[in-house]
Amino acid sequence: MHNAQPWRFRYHRGSRTFEIRADLGRTMPHADPDARGLHIGCGAALLNLRVAAVHEGLHPETLLLPDPTDRALVASVRLTGAAADDSGLGALYPAIRQRHSSRFPFDDREIPQPLREALGEAARAEGAALTFPASWHLDEVLELARESEARNMTDPGGDTDLARWTRLDAASADTADDGVPYYAFGPRKRGGKSPMRDLAGLREVAGRDAADFEQNPQLALLSTPRDHPEDWLRAGQAVERVLLLATLEGLSSSIATQPVEWTDLRWALRDPVSGTGHVQLILRLGYGPEGPGTPRRPASDVLEVLP
Repeated sequence: MHNAQPWRFRYHRGSRTFEIRADLGRTMPHADPDARGLHIGCGAALLNLRVAAVHEGLHPETLLLPDPTDRALVASVRLTGAAADDSGLGALYPAIRQRHSSRFPFDDREIPQPLREALGEAARAEGAALTFPASWHLDEVLELARESEARNMTDPGGDTDLARWTRLDAASADTADDGVPYYAFGPRKRGGKSPMRDLAGLREVAGRDAADFEQNPQLALLSTPRDHPEDWLRAGQAVERVLLLATLEGLSSSIATQPVEWTDLRWALRDPVSGTGHVQLILRLGYGPEGPGTPRRPASDVLEVLP
């Protein structure tokens, strides 16, 4: 969420093992009080590590939450000998640097059904489900997104996280190595139905335009069977795998978390037929401008190498 980058890596040379640790100083107490979003972010970082390992011809032997007494230790990855890329993860490697959130309007071109199925298979490979709501279910999802946006605009604590993690001017954007800079906000939504969070909130951003977004947005719900920290980590790996594949296939994307930040709205997002599954994220996918790159913390801040 908000490019907080809430992860640290610790590498043990002797055992050839990475620890992925949650950076608990980067939590969002208001929007993410249970640290669900933090775990999803760490899961996405874990997936990128696995992709990089496979790309280098190594097998990433992965354990989630390996030490129940250490809540910051979310995963370990031991690099074992050379292995064939039967998982297809290595092929996703070029997309790690290419993928950026795009908060700009997409065009009306429909995502082909075979590609939708491939994205769904990518999520299933990580223990999650990706579904594309349609008809009245899509209308319901959009209504829940509108309701969450209305709540966010009047929520007295809602600006706290935005104030910490957004950069409204060139001076702060040029010096920060985290958060969302003003040039990645995208235009204000003048019209359309896409669930776009206005990262400026009620604040003004000089020179920012307004635009019409999609009237028929192509949304996907990513869900897990259960709703525990391990499931959140699986959801993070799944969403990153989906987004890397989408990038390679020429799709742009953004993530909507607004409805899942409200317990009553999140429950209503679930599959209306089966009534099962816990929605973790809403993805907006389509053909449109690539989003600009956003700052990244230097490796020295996030990587510790031990004997």
